[in-house]
Amino acid sequence: MILIFWLMLFAAVTGNLATHFGAQSLFVSPEYMGAISPNSFFLLGGCIAIFAMSWHITTFIIHSKRVPFLGSTHHAFLKYCINNSIIPLSFLITYGIVTARYLMINEGAPTLTIIMNLFAFYMGYIIMLLLSFFYFFRADRNILKILLSNVANPSIIREIIPYDSLDNEFELVRADSYMTHIFRIEKIKTPYEYNRRFLNMVLRRHHRNAVFAIFIAIVLILLLGIFMDNPFLRIPAAAGFMILFSIMLCAVGAFKYYLQSWEIIGWICIFGLASYLAGHGLFDLRSIAFGMKYDYKAAPAYNYSNLKNTFTDSAYLKDKNTEIHRLELWKQKAGKDSSGSTSKPPLVIISVSGGGSRASYWTFRCLQYADSITHGQLFRHNVFITGASGGMIGAAYWRSVHTQAALGKIEQPYNPAYQQLVGKDLLNAVIFSLACVDIISPFNKITIAGKRFNKDRGYAFDKELASNSKGLLNYTLKDYKGYEASGLSPMLLINGTIINDARRILISPQPVSYLTRSVNSLGNPNPIIDAVDFAAFFKNQDPMDMQIMSALRMSATFPIVLPVVKLPSYPEMNVMDAGLRDNFGTESSMRYLCTFKDWMNENAGEIIFLQIRDTKANEPSENDVENSMASMLFDPMFAIQQKWSGFQTYHQSYLADYVGDAFPGGKLKKITLQYVPQDKDKSAALNFHLTGREKKDLMQSVFNVDNQKGFEALKDILNKEK
Repeated sequence: MILIFWLMLFAAVTGNLATHFGAQSLFVSPEYMGAISPNSFFLLGGCIAIFAMSWHITTFIIHSKRVPFLGSTHHAFLKYCINNSIIPLSFLITYGIVTARYLMINEGAPTLTIIMNLFAFYMGYIIMLLLSFFYFFRADRNILKILLSNVANPSIIREIIPYDSLDNEFELVRADSYMTHIFRIEKIKTPYEYNRRFLNMVLRRHHRNAVFAIFIAIVLILLLGIFMDNPFLRIPAAAGFMILFSIMLCAVGAFKYYLQSWEIIGWICIFGLASYLAGHGLFDLRSIAFGMKYDYKAAPAYNYSNLKNTFTDSAYLKDKNTEIHRLELWKQKAGKDSSGSTSKPPLVIISVSGGGSRASYWTFRCLQYADSITHGQLFRHNVFITGASGGMIGAAYWRSVHTQAALGKIEQPYNPAYQQLVGKDLLNAVIFSLACVDIISPFNKITIAGKRFNKDRGYAFDKELASNSKGLLNYTLKDYKGYEASGLSPMLLINGTIINDARRILISPQPVSYLTRSVNSLGNPNPIIDAVDFAAFFKNQDPMDMQIMSALRMSATFPIVLPVVKLPSYPEMNVMDAGLRDNFGTESSMRYLCTFKDWMNENAGEIIFLQIRDTKANEPSENDVENSMASMLFDPMFAIQQKWSGFQTYHQSYLADYVGDAFPGGKLKKITLQYVPQDKDKSAALNFHLTGREKKDLMQSVFNVDNQKGFEALKDILNKEK
């Protein structure tokens, strides 16, 4: 079982484990203080050395009794480590080869930079090993002094190691020779030439020193979690994982050593205890929406009866009229020409797909490029933005940049620096939190808007998003309510999937109960309510104080990487990635168009449905040949998971066809912009980290022939209205 940790490490570094989560990039291109540098490699090397030492310590404690001759040697632990280093040395060689190749191909790093980074990595590894051995050397010098001074005292010997265990027989490992600390081969005497009890006493003292080293590692990871807000102490995520792995490795070793044949029962008891604590609310892996009031005394009941009473026909009509008023204000701004008269302006609906940082970077790139070639007309004519996951992060950031520019707070909204910021890493902070912060989350608090919350990897994601956006996404729902209501800024509808029952949750500062049900359901005493208006449903929980970053996180809650978000209802509402229900934002967009088709036909010019996808639609997949028993058994089981994007694409094409009939004369124009990698085998990965090569590929994809046709069509419609 202990070897599993090394197998996982080898697999992660070579790109054979959790590739879609970006595991490989965490190790071969670690970030510290927002940059891939020798400092980050030095820290990673040091933490991998800690893991290697934990491996040596754990196996030493478990197996030293099977090699009793070590008790008679000078610097016994050092000799054990040297002879137990085949796996660590193999990893170091593998790491150097894989990292050099990765940095050269994916990051475009020059040879000198690669050499400096790897030199820093190996120096960090060596220095940490030397510090560790220095501790054990000092301990080694004291062991014989302590034992020899007390060896004649039976009570002290009994305290060190019980008499009834001194003569236990163990299966010895056959060893004829070993390598010394000066790398010389020594022949081993037979175990019977040693005093068995004395050797066991020596080894037990080594065990105690090893346990103390493990305790230091636990304290270190706790301190890193407590001071997570200090960027200087936020080590690379892979380094944090190595410390966590070290503790887990030692825990596994402790179970094997103390429980021996009872080990499996011990693990069952641990998991049973964890389940009990989780069931009684003492242990919760879910995150929260920061800014909301988690007051369960006033929590709304989450059931059909309450939904029906909240999203009534009257609420539907009231919210619809409120939105029509907003559209009228937008028309007055967008429809004015140079003479001051008002015409019917083109109206743009933007729908973006999910897909982590890939979708975020691509969405922002498309919107910036489209707005620049139309001389700002895209933002001016845009009334509604929706979508899923990473694409919504890019769209929300684009909206913030141009809203602040409209307010006169930003002079150059097309500054390339904004594109660079949206491509900054988000994965490192999240994984660091998973490794170092979540373990102490119930005791690590933060105050936001006068409310106390636990720090977890959800908080780490929000904080990193605020930092990467230079504060442009650090606002609450209520901060943009006025901008949207006046028509200055397009309405941003953030979606999430309620995994309790598969409904959508709709997050917006504007009332949107008209999107919670079909227009045909009006008058039905038992309407199908397939979505929940967040602000209306949680009206007593300060919904407008929720940070927009938490809303975006809810929409982008990719399994494992980010925790499910719980909302204060009864029973609790659990929300995760919008892509589970609608990864392209088509459902919300189509319902919005259907709801306001009469107003749009009468008051707007051409209606543009601009869809931005991070994957290519209608792309035929490679033929799956079921030529093995495993593929025949498991391919059908995972078909939905693997083909979910295709299922949604084909289903939603029908929605677009039906909605088109509501706008006669071809008034509705659909324009699709798709990320098309230059090499289909090297598409940008689906995670919260982008390499330099992936960013270049995404930037260049706007010049794809089909995308250029889409941009030209958009330009022709919007610029003729100038």
